[in-house]
Amino acid sequence: MTLIHVIGGGLAGSEAAWQMAQAGLDVVLHEMRPVRETEAHQTDGLAELVCSNSFRSDDSEQNAVGLIHHELRQLGSLIMASADAHQVPAGSALAVDRDGFSAAVTRALDSHPRIRISREEVSGLPPADWEKVIIATGPLTSPDLSRAVLEKSGEDALAFFDAIAPIVHFDSVDLSKAWFQSRYDKVGPGGTGKDYLNCPLDRDQYEAFMDALIEGDTADFKEWEQNTPYFDGCLPIEVMAARGRETLRHGPMKPMGLTNAHNPDVKAYAVVQLRQDNALGTLYNMVGFQTKLKYGAQADIFRMIPGLENAQFARLGGLHRNTFLNSPRVLDETLRLKADPRIRFAGQITGCEGYVESASVGCLAGLFAVREARGRDIPPPPPTTAMGALLGHITGGHISRDDGAGKPGSFQPMNVNFGLFPPIEAPSKDENGKRLKGKDKSRAKKLAMTNRAKADFAGWQSVLGFDRAAAE
Repeated sequence: MTLIHVIGGGLAGSEAAWQMAQAGLDVVLHEMRPVRETEAHQTDGLAELVCSNSFRSDDSEQNAVGLIHHELRQLGSLIMASADAHQVPAGSALAVDRDGFSAAVTRALDSHPRIRISREEVSGLPPADWEKVIIATGPLTSPDLSRAVLEKSGEDALAFFDAIAPIVHFDSVDLSKAWFQSRYDKVGPGGTGKDYLNCPLDRDQYEAFMDALIEGDTADFKEWEQNTPYFDGCLPIEVMAARGRETLRHGPMKPMGLTNAHNPDVKAYAVVQLRQDNALGTLYNMVGFQTKLKYGAQADIFRMIPGLENAQFARLGGLHRNTFLNSPRVLDETLRLKADPRIRFAGQITGCEGYVESASVGCLAGLFAVREARGRDIPPPPPTTAMGALLGHITGGHISRDDGAGKPGSFQPMNVNFGLFPPIEAPSKDENGKRLKGKDKSRAKKLAMTNRAKADFAGWQSVLGFDRAAAE
């Protein structure tokens, strides 16, 4: 029986281990915590969420993230099952109680008869007698393993910074100023349409807040961090503020779709939203407020927000460095390292960004390993599907693009989005023959794209060729 080693117990490694074990393969899952801690993790639980607690949109008809949720569920994803079981209200998004979610994943893997969890650091390349390996060490890969992989691949890894948002104790929020409402009153999984706490700012308050953010004292970078860029999907709030006075009003602090329950006739100039972070509802995180401000500055500046004047923070924001491979050059289309095909990579280290994206690449790595162990061809999911489009970005990337200055385009981490999908002919008229325009036309195009994706994914799933029931 083939034994597969998985290095890293984050979302990708946990999902890869689950998929392989469910298909009848034996797995050793190596997780270095608590033997060796990281800068961002706070527990030794598997699949710990170190940034937001949101899996983002759960709309599989109009959103590429919701579509990847659908595809993972179709494959019996442990990550999605655990998220669904521990969801907390978040409007149209899927957010989870982070402790309950991690505990569920840990419990499922620890009790699986085909999985052994080994708490140890794998500090270099996997030993030669490990015939098949999936490295899913994520953005916080240990320095020794990073160096070993880079030496083996002959390529430079890239690095970027991810910032972490603060978490506030609910009972310290002033509810005479803040109110509950989801934007446009949207109801999501487990939600009511009133799933966010909203703190309104008038123009003077917003301008003062902007000044404080821009002038705030930020954490110093170490020498090796000086030239590390940010990932645009997780920019620190003060970096966004420095890009323009109106940036935040059109980003995480946009007031659209919200009506102040305490003063409905006055439109807020800007709004700070907080989203429930645990099942008890005792903790709320500040949506979009990732930061590298020093702790003292954070507390002072964020207490300028109406409703948060007496806020008590369960966790202040922080910054951690992410590392990822130049995957289009070093990995093949099934995520194997070209320089050593016994090794596959999964998760954020491959250059995907986001919780469900990481889990989906772990899922694919696991399924590819199952097919390979059984001596069968490995068909990647069609590029018309969310998982196929993301895989295409990772293994195809931007190698052939030119930036206009005579240099090849660089490979950068990416969330799943419809821009990665092949074009589609969308309906131009509705069912009554009326010409579609504007938002209606956009919605029709997205629906056509997701319908195509679901049909193509079902077709791909039907030819994967292994019988889970028989494996069990």
